[in-house]
Amino acid sequence: MSAFVTALICPRCQLQHDPQTIQNLCVACQSPLLVEYDLDRLRTAVSKETISERTPTMWRYREFLPVGDPTQIVSLGEGFTPLLNISSITRAWGLTQVWLKDDGLNPTGSFKARGASCGISKAKEFGIRAVALPTAGNAGGAWACYGAAAGIRVHVAMPKDAPAINQLECRLYGADLQLVDGLISDAGKKIAQGIREHGWFDAATLKEPYRIEGKKTLGLEIAEQLGWQLPDAIVYPAGGGVGIIGIWRALKQLRAIGWVSGKLPRLIVVQAEGCAPLVKAFEEQQPESEFWPNARTFASGLRVPKALGDFLVLQAVRETGGTALAVSDADCARMMRLLAERAGIFAAPEGAATLAAVERLQEEGKIFSDERVVIINTGSALKYPEAMAEALAGQM
Repeated sequence: MSAFVTALICPRCQLQHDPQTIQNLCVACQSPLLVEYDLDRLRTAVSKETISERTPTMWRYREFLPVGDPTQIVSLGEGFTPLLNISSITRAWGLTQVWLKDDGLNPTGSFKARGASCGISKAKEFGIRAVALPTAGNAGGAWACYGAAAGIRVHVAMPKDAPAINQLECRLYGADLQLVDGLISDAGKKIAQGIREHGWFDAATLKEPYRIEGKKTLGLEIAEQLGWQLPDAIVYPAGGGVGIIGIWRALKQLRAIGWVSGKLPRLIVVQAEGCAPLVKAFEEQQPESEFWPNARTFASGLRVPKALGDFLVLQAVRETGGTALAVSDADCARMMRLLAERAGIFAAPEGAATLAAVERLQEEGKIFSDERVVIINTGSALKYPEAMAEALAGQM
């Protein structure tokens, strides 16, 4: 265990769990668990200057992460992806300080590498030999990849209509892949059955505490890459929403140890019009979302009809004065083309959704010309050949 981890805390009932034993959900209320750190000790143990001299991967922030034994870290060079100014596009909207965090340049072509690296590393440290998870696509490929590197067996279930490349990469990495009729929620039922029958470790989104810690490094990197100055807004495409929770927690931790100051950026969640449970809950001022029936979008990572951590996503958005909005597949496709043609960025449809959101937020007077905005591209368009073809043809 990391020298700085103090407990696993349930954010609903506040029950503490032993971080030195294998844990999934809260034993009392079945809520996700969050890793807590001794920030006073962390503050004295490491400095911004020390971190700046380390290898440019997400593990440069190892004191903020839960793996104690560095020999157990499974890394393929993930993290510290570039933060690119895209004013060549946004200047036409009156915005000159918009940056894109390009996580499509991670191993496996998506930001899921962050969560997989941390989750698999912690599983290895615990001596876990098999993990299982449902996925809309990219998470399955990432966990299969890092599981292969660690010698851990990975069992994956995904919808039959998930991108073909995600199915192929799982098989190539040697994972046990099961395809299901339906959505990621149906894949989750298949995985739950396997866990009951075979005792695999449940690595589903927020059903273990460590994937979110890897995603947290997005927030740490954004702060460091902006000179430890916080942006005014961060725009994030939310399916399960783990990344936005991680960014929120990272920035709060940085502020608590005095590395950043001032207000946290407004956290803005973007979903697809065909699957927008978080947006609906935000607009209706509900504490959590309802299951979204008949979820449809070509951005497969956004096709999550009900997120386990939805209450945390909504808390993060509201606490920071952010908002939530849904964009059309047609606008995502248009922004995929624009990012490629004008900035040389091969963005996944989920990442392109954030640029569509910025355009609309500017039109609605919710983002201003003097503000610094960071948008997150969660994956490479290379993972979405079908979406690429449709975007290019303008057939959305």
